[in-house]
Amino acid sequence: MADFKIKRFPKSRIATNDVCAIGLKRHHIVALIEVDVSESWQKIKQYKKEGNKVSFTAWLVKMISNSIRDYENVAAYLQGKRTPIIFNDINISMAVEKDLNGQKVPMPLIIEKTNERSIESIQEEIDEAKNQNLTGKDIVLHRKSNKLERFYYILPGSIRRLFWRYLISHPHFAYGKMGNVAITSVGMMGRADGWFIPISVHPICFGIGRISKKPIVVNDKIEIREMLKMTVLLDHDVVDGGQMIRFISSLTGNIEKGWTPDP
Repeated sequence: MADFKIKRFPKSRIATNDVCAIGLKRHHIVALIEVDVSESWQKIKQYKKEGNKVSFTAWLVKMISNSIRDYENVAAYLQGKRTPIIFNDINISMAVEKDLNGQKVPMPLIIEKTNERSIESIQEEIDEAKNQNLTGKDIVLHRKSNKLERFYYILPGSIRRLFWRYLISHPHFAYGKMGNVAITSVGMMGRADGWFIPISVHPICFGIGRISKKPIVVNDKIEIREMLKMTVLLDHDVVDGGQMIRFISSLTGNIEKGWTPDP
């Protein structure tokens, strides 16, 4: 008989599988874009040299928030079939990779009101989440689990997914539990150069790839620039194609030129 070993399946993976099953049924339009971050990246590095603590991730969260603020429909939930619900604040869901019982496990973090927060404030919350000690009793909602949440994991998959269907069909409930924007930066954890397409139950989701150098034509001259690969998922049920294009254009411009350390 061949040798093998059995590893315990992390509870967080159960919820991830459920999200993927529901997310595949959403009408997301996928945009694969490449953004020149050369100038902003250099300014971030200089800002850090001056003693300020800020990461590219925290800065990107702020730039995305600024862009959505001007195109609020892209983060709207659909109530019923014809009523978009637009929340005034932008609450962003992202994963923080942590060591849990010797395994790397992505634990969700909700950063609230990023449209009002400074980059430094966003960075502080990310750092706090990374440094928080977790045990096997901590699960998907980034806090100590209660009895109802622990009960979730022993339910059959078909019953668990009813919860997610209920969640996304009730905008206020969904917004309170998981925000209205998702950001996943799996591509920045390794050296693989390319786009990846995430699966999400959020109205809008950003898949962040890695920054790589490549020759680009700038003012009719070839220059080596630092380019960020990004995937954007937009819910076609609440946003039409024209508005998607205008949002992507605004997002690209904000990332390329929108450096600001201010709130």
